[in-house]
Order: sequence, then structure tokens, then C-alpha cells
Amino acid sequence: MSIKYRCLTLYNQYHVRIIVGLLLLLISQSSWSNTLYPTPLRLTANSITKIELQDWVYANQSNDIETLSQLLQQPENSWKKLNTDQPYKIGVKNYWVSFSIFTPNDHLARIIALDNPLLDSIKIYHLINGELVSTEVMGDTLPFKQRPLQSNIFLYPVNFEPGDTHTFYLKIDNKGTISLPLILWSSNDLTQLTETKNLFSGMQIGVLLAICLFSLFIALASASFSYSYYSGYVLGLTILSASIHGVSFRYLWPQWPIMQQYIFIIVIPLTLGFSLMFTEKVLQLKYHNLKMLRICRIMAVLSFGLTIVMPFINYSSALYVLVFVVLTISTILMAFSLIQAFGGQRNAPLYAIGRMGFMLGCIVTGLIYLGLFSTNISPQIPIMLGLTFEVITMAAVLALRYNDERKAKFEIQQHTLEQAQKLRETREEALRSEAENSEKLEKMVQERTLELEITLRELSEVNQKLTEQNTIDSLTGVKNRSAFDRRLIAEGRISRRQQTPMSLLMIDIDKFKNINDKYGHLGGDHTIRAIANTLSEYVKRPTDLVSRFGGEEFAIILPCTDIEGALLVAEQIRQAVSELNIVHNEDTIPVTVSIGISETIIDSDEHPMLLLEQADKALYQAKRSGRNQVCYYQRETDTI
Repeated sequence: MSIKYRCLTLYNQYHVRIIVGLLLLLISQSSWSNTLYPTPLRLTANSITKIELQDWVYANQSNDIETLSQLLQQPENSWKKLNTDQPYKIGVKNYWVSFSIFTPNDHLARIIALDNPLLDSIKIYHLINGELVSTEVMGDTLPFKQRPLQSNIFLYPVNFEPGDTHTFYLKIDNKGTISLPLILWSSNDLTQLTETKNLFSGMQIGVLLAICLFSLFIALASASFSYSYYSGYVLGLTILSASIHGVSFRYLWPQWPIMQQYIFIIVIPLTLGFSLMFTEKVLQLKYHNLKMLRICRIMAVLSFGLTIVMPFINYSSALYVLVFVVLTISTILMAFSLIQAFGGQRNAPLYAIGRMGFMLGCIVTGLIYLGLFSTNISPQIPIMLGLTFEVITMAAVLALRYNDERKAKFEIQQHTLEQAQKLRETREEALRSEAENSEKLEKMVQERTLELEITLRELSEVNQKLTEQNTIDSLTGVKNRSAFDRRLIAEGRISRRQQTPMSLLMIDIDKFKNINDKYGHLGGDHTIRAIANTLSEYVKRPTDLVSRFGGEEFAIILPCTDIEGALLVAEQIRQAVSELNIVHNEDTIPVTVSIGISETIIDSDEHPMLLLEQADKALYQAKRSGRNQVCYYQRETDTI
């Protein structure tokens, strides 16, 4: 029994050793597959005409090897299979990769393509059966004409003979990202792909350039800052897109490699600056949110400052700074557009959609660089597609804004023409009446001299009354809006010339709709007339002006009046109105008013309209604070 048990034990131990040995063998083979004995690609006439070489590419772990002879002395375990899923590096030097291709039976011609046109230096060592036969140096630090094949990407032609093993060592130096999409092509398929790729990149660059020129022409024709900033923004994106695809280096500065080294770190912050200035205009932050306006201008100054500083910073550090700045500014602009969109700003929703497309492109590109998202496309493509989508969307935003401005100008022109027509008809009627009277007077000149003088006097009075009626509000008897607008401009010029303060009061009847609903429109009209009479009683200086601004609103101009005097007059008016005993159809109508005040010394032709806007803001604050109040606009803190 013991002998049998011992035999079973030995048998089990034997099986355990075999299993452990097999596991160790598998682990060691897996390790060797990543570190030792690079496997050559077996190439025959039946092989596919497009072979991605990543599965046969090995990278050396050392970064201090300068020459091929030093590299060949390195042990085999210093090589590891190239990991395409790892994050992209920024700034590498002496980065060596290698791969081998074996052709057993066929004479073949192929092209090795490195589809990254932004690499600074690629030195290719070509060995056949262990002997060095060719050395080729390429990169965008060298003139374009030195490339073996004239192409936007880096191409190296190879002729394969039967039985030869071709080994390639690539030494790469780059200040930017290290992306190595190596592909073995047949010349026919590479030509077809290149034509298709050039078509799409050309379409993208063409669309951007067309939008840029169109915006520039509109800016020159209309003197529009919005289109000027947008044109600069799109021009920067066009240059960036052309540089990423290798088009700029090939066609714009093929003999100036130094341009390729600095184009990105100069154009990116410059483009950001134009984007911020365009955002300020298209979202109309000057009228909707002054805090956002200040932030945009500060970031624009920072971006233009980076344009000057970046060429003097280490390239790799400059790229990290630009990535942070681009993501930060894009996030802030996205937040601004969403806030404005939810606030009801008309252009903001479409602007936010464009920004979302750009942010999505940035996120996908960032995930590719960090190795968190694996795809066969170049990491620059998502962000360029996002930028193109954003540019087209922003063009739509500008088109909508241009259409709105055109409609507004057309309405103003129509209103002006109608007013001119009415004035012309009035003058013609007056002239016709004068002509008729003149004929009658000519016939009766000797007999009715006295009647002629009376008639002329009456005609003069009629003309004077007609002129007077054009400036008087028919309901209240005070000046109308047209008279107020002309007087505001005139008093503003006097304030500017004499450097005297001018105050403006905006007055609104509180809850006037309730008065109309309860006492009827006749009661409302009676209330408006009573308040107009009260205003005229408390504004007595010949230079002061009381006008009906519109509906239940009144406006008062107080020339040569500082804020203390304006507050005193406003409070007297508010108190007097609250004490009014307005009776209509035996009903007593209680009424109060809210008053907004602004005061300043005018310094430009546009300043009076800004003063009116400030008084309106103060009136809105008085209404919002409970009505029956006087509020004034404070310039020092830009608050009510």
C-alpha cells in the first residue's frame, strides 16, 4: 500500500513539474516576443499592397546612442516591440526603431511611407543581409527638395531581390510629438491614396481659405470689426491646417525650414487672440455681460503676448503651455456661450454648437495622444475636423448677424423715408396754400392791403403751430420723443463744449397696466396727463425739457445739473406724484412712479445715448427694488 502511494506521489510531482515548465516556457516566449529576436516581415508577390509595419517595428530603450555602430553593439534585450497604444511623447532625441523585411522568391519594388510630415529629423540606415547600402536623411529641418521623393510625407523607395533580408534602422529627433505610422506600399496604391488624401486636405484648406477671403472682403467693404477678427481667425486655422498636412512646407516655404520650426507656436496663440476678439463681437458682450467682456480682452492680450514670447521658449515646453492655454480658453469660451445661450442671446446657441464640435475634436485628439483611444487615423485629424466644423458654424453665426443688421438698417431706412415723405407732403401742402393765397392777394393788392397783412400774419401763425405740433405730444401737451432725441444731442454737445454736467431722468408709472385694466384706457390717459402736468410744474428752468418717452414713460433733461440736484428734483417729483389726488368717473386712482437717474460730463457724440442707456438701467433697478423709488447710475463701480 505504501509503495502504491509513493508511486502516485511521484507521478503527481512529475505532472506538476511538466505544467510549471510549460508555463515558464510560455512566459519566456511571450517576453522574448517583445524584447528579443525581431521577426522580419516575409514579403512575396502575393502579399497585400498595403502593409502596416507596426507589428514588425522594434524600439531601442536607450536614448543616448548617436551612431549606428554604437547601436549595433547594444544587446538584443535592449529592443522592445513598438507599443502603438502608449501615450505620444513630446520632444524626443536619439529615438531608434528598427524593422526587417525578407523576400524569399520575388523581385519587388515597394515604398516605405512615414505618414507624419512634422518630424524634425529622420535618418534611415538601410542594410541588406547585414551590410549598409544606403543612408538617407529627411525631416522638416532640411529643405524640401532634399527628400528622395517629393511628397508631403516622408517616402523611401526600396527594390527587393529574392533571398535578401533588408533591415532598416531609423534614428528620429523631434521637438514635437513622436508619431510613427510606418506603412509599406506598392507605388500604384500609394499614388491613389495620396491623390485621395490630397483631395480631402485640399478641400479642407480650400474651404477655410474661401471663408477667410470672403470674410476679409466683407470686412473691407463694411468696415466691420467682427468680420475682420473672423478673417484673422480663419486665416490662422488655414495656415495651421496646411502645416499639419505638410502643404505649407511644400508650397509656401520649401527653402526655409526655420519657418516650419516656429509656425505652430506663433500661429496658435495669434489665432486664439483673433478668436477671443471675434467672440466678444459676435456674442455682443459689450451689451450683455461686461465681466465676460473684460475676461475676453484679458485673455486676448495674453494670447497676443504669447505670440511674441513663444519663439524664445524651449519648443517642447512651449507645446505643453499651448495645450494648456488652448484647452483653458476653449473651456471658458464654451461656458460663456452656454451662459449667453440660456440667457436668450440669439447668436449664442449656434456659437455654442460650433464650440462643442471643436471641443469634441480636442478631446478625441487628446485621448489619442494619451493612449486612451486607439484608432488608425492621425491624431491631428479629429481636432482639424472640429476646427473646420467650428469655422463653418461661426460663418453661419456671422451670416445670421449680418442678416439681422441688414433688416434693422432696412427698417430704419423705411422709417426715415416715411418721415421724409410726410415732411415733403406737409411742405407741399403749405406751399400750395401759400401759392393760392398769393394769387388772391395779387388780385386784391390795391383794394385789400390790410387783408393781405392779416392773411400773411395768419399764415405765419399756422406754420408756427404746425412746427409746434411736430414737437408736442398730443395726449399730454409736453414734448414728444422726436423733440427729446434732438434736444439730447444738442445738450450733449453743449455739455461737451462747456464741460458742464448733464443729468437725465427716466420716469415710469408703476403698475400702469393695472390702472388700465381697472379704470379703463380713458382712466389711464387721464392719469398720464395728470403726471405730465405734475412734471411740468417741478421742472421750470427754460433749459430743462420734459418729454413723453413712450407709453407710460417720461424723460427729463436737466442741463448744468449734477447728481445732487438731479436727485433733489427726482425725489420732489416722486413725492408729488405719490400725493396726487387723481379722480376719474368718481374713482380715485392711486399712482406712484419709479425714477432712474444718470449724470455725467459728455465727452463724445455717442456719449448721450450711453447716458440714456444708463438712466434706463437705473430705472430698471428702481422697478426691481420695489417701485416708488429713485435710483441713480454709479460710474465708479459700473453698478446701479
